[in-house]
Amino acid sequence: MIRIAPNPWRLPPVSGQFRPVATKVCHHKSVDNAARTSEGGRRPRSDGLANRERLLAVAAGLIRREGAGVPLAAIAAEAGVGVGTLYRHYPSRDALLAALTDRSFRLVLAAAHLAADSDEPPIEALRHFLNQTIEHGAELVLPMHGGPVLLDQDTVALRAEVRRTLGEILHQGQDDGTIRSDLMPVDVIMFGAMIAQPLPHATNWKRIARRQATIFLDGVAPPRAEPLPDREVDR
Repeated sequence: MIRIAPNPWRLPPVSGQFRPVATKVCHHKSVDNAARTSEGGRRPRSDGLANRERLLAVAAGLIRREGAGVPLAAIAAEAGVGVGTLYRHYPSRDALLAALTDRSFRLVLAAAHLAADSDEPPIEALRHFLNQTIEHGAELVLPMHGGPVLLDQDTVALRAEVRRTLGEILHQGQDDGTIRSDLMPVDVIMFGAMIAQPLPHATNWKRIARRQATIFLDGVAPPRAEPLPDREVDR
């Protein structure tokens, strides 16, 4: 069992929050470097950390609403900081998007760990994971949502840990016959990413998304399962 912080959707330092992975997981390198001061490489103060988190939260919402090309000045203004503060933390749009993607995979990994560590049957653990993805979808900026496709090794390690953790749930359900044998972690991840993205002008998206999740989960049970095409698909 992993020790989970009281509110896993807040992002404390990595240690104590997630299971260890093969590659050391840390913040995106450019973000860490940008966050250091010029005086001896010291870590930012608490107000600097608060500014970083507020910038990321605001940026996630604006990018989801307006796209990855939203002006950085608009992000700074909505976060209540000067554009210079934004550039001190994230010196380029690419650095900001990379930080958002890293943050998003951490949020998804927290949901996967909560699901895997629950005492629920595998199918209900998957439901828990998808519900958490829906609930916090506005905070996610993944490659499917406009985040960078080429990830650094730390974010790749996070993605691999998400797949491994969801794979544990699937293997348990496949062993006890409650989940179809050809369902793969990437299927769950891609579906979760899709329902986390609200359709334009859809009202009460969370309710709609939970309905789609129920249909998806009903389809992964073996008794009604048709063979899935393209078994080799893993991305």
